[in-house]
Formats: sequence, structure tokens, C-alpha cells
Amino acid sequence: MISRRNIRVKVMQTLYALETMEPGTIKPGTATSLLTEKLDQTSQIFTYLLYCLTQVAQYAEIDAQQRASKHLPSAEDLTVNTKIAGNEFIFQIINDKGFQVNLETWKLKHIPEQDMLRKLYNILVASDNYQEYIKEPSRNKKTEKEIIEYIYKEILSQSELFLQHMEDTFLHWGDDAEMMSLLVANYMHKPHLFNFLQLISREKLEYARELLLTVLDKKEYCLELIKPKLQNWDPERIAVVDMLLMEMGVCEFLFFPTIPTKVTINEYIDLAKAYSTPQSGQFVNGILDNILKDLDAANQIKKVDRNKK
Repeated sequence: MISRRNIRVKVMQTLYALETMEPGTIKPGTATSLLTEKLDQTSQIFTYLLYCLTQVAQYAEIDAQQRASKHLPSAEDLTVNTKIAGNEFIFQIINDKGFQVNLETWKLKHIPEQDMLRKLYNILVASDNYQEYIKEPSRNKKTEKEIIEYIYKEILSQSELFLQHMEDTFLHWGDDAEMMSLLVANYMHKPHLFNFLQLISREKLEYARELLLTVLDKKEYCLELIKPKLQNWDPERIAVVDMLLMEMGVCEFLFFPTIPTKVTINEYIDLAKAYSTPQSGQFVNGILDNILKDLDAANQIKKVDRNKK
């Protein structure tokens, strides 16, 4: 469910964090603990996004109560439609035990601001989609899911207020935002396939840990391959992220036989463009390509078909 690109980003962030730590503070297990923390952030964001969906929908009941308790409520105040609060898809999310465990573990319930939820709910109520939804007194799975998809795609994802809230609340929201759209869409399509307590498959979790530990273990060897290709570049002046991405790329060339070399190069070019300097993509591409040619010539690249492994 979580992409290999996202895994690579988390490994890169972990390596960068280790680079900036005082040597004496790094203990056995520090690296994997940091990686787990980075991966947990993705699960937190996903859980929180779905929680916000439930809270916007269920704000209908709060709105109805507040309007009914006015000193002189109007007829409209006394007849607020709360159908959305009982949406079947919303209850499917809420009743998921893994979802509830995540909310409690990471203390996510206290984060949403009531004023923000009210504004998002009011945007929803003013929409034609919502008005069509509440006109139909009965419920069916298709329309129940469609209105929740609408809230995510057209209300939350399009709200500057909500997006700023996510950026302020989650340090690495920018790293995960694009993937979250895909994750939420997949969840909407097949919620029964999601395990909130294990959003990362065992295979990808193993890949993440193996990549992290391999880069740490083979760092000196990777630098022996990288430094001769730097020509007039001073290794000490090259962006730390560029060096880390090249080390990760070399490790994938040599120690991850099921990952094609072309995939590795393309992935690290994209990451360099996204997380380093404007010239980093071209720089990382050139260095990795030169190293790959040497490794190929020395017959050191051993790749296998993942499907035949």
C-alpha cells in the first residue's frame, strides 16, 4: 500500500538524521528506531485524514444541537438534516479496531480544531452534491461512499485551511501528501483489505530495514566507488542529501538483485530533484550512470527477475 518511493524517502530521512547526530549518541538500534518512527508518521497521517473525514461528517449533529439550542430557533434550525452523521461508510471507518488503536496510540483525537471542522462542514453543506445526498431519505452503499469520497477530494483536499493545518501538524506532510491521495482512494475502493496496524507490508518493511542497514554497513565501500567519479568536486562540499542518495543507489545496484538498475537510477534522480538542489538530479544521474557502467564492465551487477525469485 505504501510505495517503494515513499520507503526510499523515509530511509533517506533516517540516514540524514543519523548524519546530523553526535557520534556518541548513536547506539545499537538507533537507526532502526528512527526508521520505524519515520514510517509510523505515514500511518499517523493516513489515520488522521480518515478521522477528519469522520469528524466533518459527524459535525452535522453538533450543528443541529447548536442551532436547536438557540434562544429563538427558527423552523430551519429545528430541522437540520443529520443524515451524513450516520453515513454507513463513516461507521465502517469508526468501527475498525485498528483505526481506533491508532487514534489512541498517537493521541490524534484532540488535534482537529472545532472551528476548522465547522468551516469545512459549512462548505460541504453549501455544495450541490451534499444537497442531492440529503434529498434521498434512504441509504445505499454507492451514494454513502460517494459523498465521503466527495468530502475528501473536493472539501479537504481543496481547502487551504485544511492543507495548512496538515502542514502545521505533521512535519513531513509534504513527503506523504501525494501518496495519501492514492492511499485514501484505495481505502475507499476496498476498505476491507486495509490493516491500520500494518499499513506497510512485511516485504516493504524488510526492504526498508535492509536498505537502511546496508547503506550504513557498506558506506565506506560505496564512497570508494563514488569519490573517483567526482572529478573536480570536493566531496565535503557536495550536498549531504546527494551523497546519501548516491550511496543508496549504489547499494541497490549491488545488493538488491530484484530491483532493476534503470528503476534505481530513475528513482534517485527524482528524489534528488525533489529533496536537494536544482542541479542535483542531473548530478546524481551522471555519477550513478558512470558507476553502473564500471560495475557492469566488472560483471558485478547480478539481477534476477523478481517474479522468478
